[in-house]
Amino acid sequence: MQRRHPGGRPARPGTRLRRTVALAAAGMVLGLLPGQSVAGTSAPYGSDGIGDPYFPLDGNGGIDVRRYEIHDAYDFEDRRISGWTRLTLRATETLGGFQLDFLLPVRDVRVDGRRAEWSRPNPHEVTVAAPIRSGSTYDVVVRYSGRPAARGWDGERNWLADDTEVVAMNEPHIAAWWFPANDHPRDKARMDIHVTVPRDMDVIANGERVSRTVHGDRATTHWRAAEPMAPYLAFFAAGHFAVRQGRDHGVPWLVAVSREIARPDRARLLRLMERTPAIVHWLQGQLGRYPFSTTGGLTTRLSSGFALENQTRPTYDMHLSSPSTVVHELAHQWFGDSVAVESWRDIWLNEGAATFMEARYAEAHGGLPAQSWLLDTYKDHADDSWFWGLDIADPGPDRLFEWPVYERGGMTLQALRHRIGSDAFWRLLHQWLRDNRGGNGSTEAFVALAEQVSGQDLDGFFQAWLRDGARPARTAANGLA
Repeated sequence: MQRRHPGGRPARPGTRLRRTVALAAAGMVLGLLPGQSVAGTSAPYGSDGIGDPYFPLDGNGGIDVRRYEIHDAYDFEDRRISGWTRLTLRATETLGGFQLDFLLPVRDVRVDGRRAEWSRPNPHEVTVAAPIRSGSTYDVVVRYSGRPAARGWDGERNWLADDTEVVAMNEPHIAAWWFPANDHPRDKARMDIHVTVPRDMDVIANGERVSRTVHGDRATTHWRAAEPMAPYLAFFAAGHFAVRQGRDHGVPWLVAVSREIARPDRARLLRLMERTPAIVHWLQGQLGRYPFSTTGGLTTRLSSGFALENQTRPTYDMHLSSPSTVVHELAHQWFGDSVAVESWRDIWLNEGAATFMEARYAEAHGGLPAQSWLLDTYKDHADDSWFWGLDIADPGPDRLFEWPVYERGGMTLQALRHRIGSDAFWRLLHQWLRDNRGGNGSTEAFVALAEQVSGQDLDGFFQAWLRDGARPARTAANGLA
């Protein structure tokens, strides 16, 4: 994600209190206490979350979703989604029931074709009282209907739409506004996305378009993402779009720009989007093979205030689009999409790497050398206690997207490059991306690999750059001399 400087999601007062109340309610509504069994079974109830300390209700224990088949119809007049989603999930524990993250009203839940009892312990969870056995795979179908814009959770209201355009994009949460999910980057799954809208409108989503079927005054478009993705990276956009596509160095690409944007700006933004395949090719030369089977981008007329690294097809706010933004979001295809965070506190790895690649791109294309960028930025923030005070390796749930996470994250990587040398630095990035491809990574694992590759003790370096809460000393040990 790239936000407008100085960035940052507004603080959400009372967040921790609301989470505590929600966790308590999850047991109380069902008449369960932690560790108790679901009525009629001997198996315990699954945990309410996947284990992320920032968002205790994100994801769910005991299940691994392998595929989502989403069928959503969007009505622009009343801004309602009606549809159903099939989740193919594997039980990782034997349980008497499980949860899914979802905000819209539910009509029906079936497990392997049989109607299942369900409840809502809080607005974020759908609790399914169906026994599942460890190692077995289940077909879960959830039917629903509701207005995403009317739904909020934990201070977030993430739906982006008006009378002519809708784009499902946000971070760290958006899936729960339009399909039921095991909503955490640790559980990636393949996606088939079917969206029905008026026949004169276009639908763009992740991956490659499989089909478009017209039925009366409506049309259903089917997109398929071949590689597993974190639920927040799935998206769809519906509206009127100018579309361009092709193939570059063997990689298919498709870009789109809203036709609601005035013609001169639309032409400029299309030219920018058409730079996507060339930037992907350049990034391959820096980071190794592109991790997905297709690429692209979409620019919306709607004002989101940020761009987002949706897998295979980042989304851009027309007011924030620039070549550096495109580099940033495409770099996320490696850092953030292919290698996702282990927990949300590791977000600096995503945003720092994408910011660093902006500096590297400028350096490689006749701009300021990345080390000069580092030193200039270091000087510019000489007396900025706000900039240096945040522990960017553990910023807290309300400060995930503040500017220091991005800028200091990028500075950390350039300083590391200077400290251990370019050869070791690029070996480190290549090994990190290769070893964790399609998986997840943590700060601790990255630091350990950096020490292994470089043969240096880097604890002091990372402590100074990530955690100390003060401006690092201008020393060779900190990559600044």
